[in-house]
Amino acid sequence: MSLSIRALSVGRVFGLPKTSFTYLRGQGQTLDLPLIMFVIEGGAAPIVVDTGADVDRAWDVHRIRMEQTEAERPDAALRAIGIDPDDVRIVVNTHLHWDHSSNNHLFRNARVLVQRTELDYAGHPVPWHRVHFEALPEVAAAWRRGESQLSPIDGDTEIAPGVTAVTLPGHTPGSQGVLVDTAGGRYLVAGDCLYLYENWAGDEQVDHIPVGLYTDLIAYDQSLRKIEALDCQVIPSHDFQVLARQPFG
Repeated sequence: MSLSIRALSVGRVFGLPKTSFTYLRGQGQTLDLPLIMFVIEGGAAPIVVDTGADVDRAWDVHRIRMEQTEAERPDAALRAIGIDPDDVRIVVNTHLHWDHSSNNHLFRNARVLVQRTELDYAGHPVPWHRVHFEALPEVAAAWRRGESQLSPIDGDTEIAPGVTAVTLPGHTPGSQGVLVDTAGGRYLVAGDCLYLYENWAGDEQVDHIPVGLYTDLIAYDQSLRKIEALDCQVIPSHDFQVLARQPFG
């Protein structure tokens, strides 16, 4: 078995404040960023990590400028690399923010793995986080379209040979990454624990920079230290360099 990871573009976001991505850094700057869906290949069946946003509600619900071509629809992006969405048996949501979990329902034969703590929080987040989970009275959260497929897990869990869900709380209470043992080494699909390679690289003041949206900075720091101990290369969730560097392994 030889596992590898592909990163597929499933849209782009425009003009977001950089401080949302690099904690207290980049005041006055904005960034355009990709939405990325990951596919782990080489096992018994392809595994999808995160399913992107519902672009149709980007402005009306989230006041975010976003675009997605027809080729970037998650199902179309998979078919373009020879994978039928119906052949996917496992989807992993790194967390339940709308831009990572809106298209779970496209994978109708898959179990959707999410940390139980994330599922509990997504239904009743604090007011400042409600929009990110679409926990709003006038909105049916997009992740609930595939709610019957959700399969909660508790803690670090091997989900297939060579593929392990790793808890990384901080950005959200149930954030998780996916650690993959490939022929080219170990890689961590880090979810929104790391938006950018810059988050991991740090700067002259700190070794790592958290993202600007979080629920617990102390847990976040512990998650970053956990990644250090994994002896892996990291793959952030919203960095154009990821698309340029892929495939991994």
